[in-house]
Amino acid sequence: MSAPASQELWISTFLQAQAAELGAATNTLLAYGRDLKDFAAWLEHRKFTFDQADRDQIEAYLIDCDAQGLSRSTRARRLSAIKQLYRFAFEEGWREANPAIQIKGPGRQKRLPKTLEVSEVDRLLDAARQTGRSKADRDRNTCLMEVLYATGMRVTELVSLPVSSARGDPRMLLVLGKGGKERMVPLSPPARDALSVWLTVRDKAEDQVLKKGGQRSRFLFPSRGKSGHITRHRFFLLVKELAVQGGVSPEKVTPHTLRHAFATHLLANGADLRSIQTLLGHADIATTEIYTHVLDERLAELVLQHHPLTKDPKDDEG
Repeated sequence: MSAPASQELWISTFLQAQAAELGAATNTLLAYGRDLKDFAAWLEHRKFTFDQADRDQIEAYLIDCDAQGLSRSTRARRLSAIKQLYRFAFEEGWREANPAIQIKGPGRQKRLPKTLEVSEVDRLLDAARQTGRSKADRDRNTCLMEVLYATGMRVTELVSLPVSSARGDPRMLLVLGKGGKERMVPLSPPARDALSVWLTVRDKAEDQVLKKGGQRSRFLFPSRGKSGHITRHRFFLLVKELAVQGGVSPEKVTPHTLRHAFATHLLANGADLRSIQTLLGHADIATTEIYTHVLDERLAELVLQHHPLTKDPKDDEG
């Protein structure tokens, strides 16, 4: 099969295949697109194209990225996009060889995820019950936060939940995760209560929309915007607002921090890693194992703060 005539067609054909064959998430496709367009512009400036570039050009591009001061994770992501493109090109017969196959990236710096204390989560949940311009807003905010902390869902999974998944006072929710993979997550009693209250409020509002000639939303958390549901960005801002209201440092709190808190608190209370892996939708147990390091770090901090042998004897003088 002959290669596409332009670099733009290389990228668009590759992205279409990723979406169709692998069910790649929208955000992943957007990231691939941005990275590959940057590489294409770099090649074009040096009179090369995707079908002409070899290992030397790819490595020179990565060196240039490093010289620009790009982070290790950004450089690793860009190389990943290039590797995926050339693997696809080789499989499609666009290239006789894969020029990126032997290139090793900078790797990613492993940083422990930030998490929250149980008391901080409690303050966020209390703030959700009191924050909003109307009772409907407060009910929605409470439901969002209770369901997020009860399930550890990714923010995209949460905001795009179909309302059908929440009907009938469910004990479990069916979640569509990365790569189109489905998983079941259990709901805590507080989350079920908040969900029941919000469904009643939501359905009444949707009935009014129908009376005015509109259509009912298929989403649990509807919005009149383009996506049809509350957006990731709007929820991010809401969580920051709740942090301020609850007296928790906004710098510590994001929707993903609550996902980390869910996993860390489960582990601290005796849940096994395999169960947590399933609940989070991790493809690899190694991704879940990071929470054992988070827990170890927190336990070490507690010892340093409270164990009598770690105190300075001078503190007891006086």
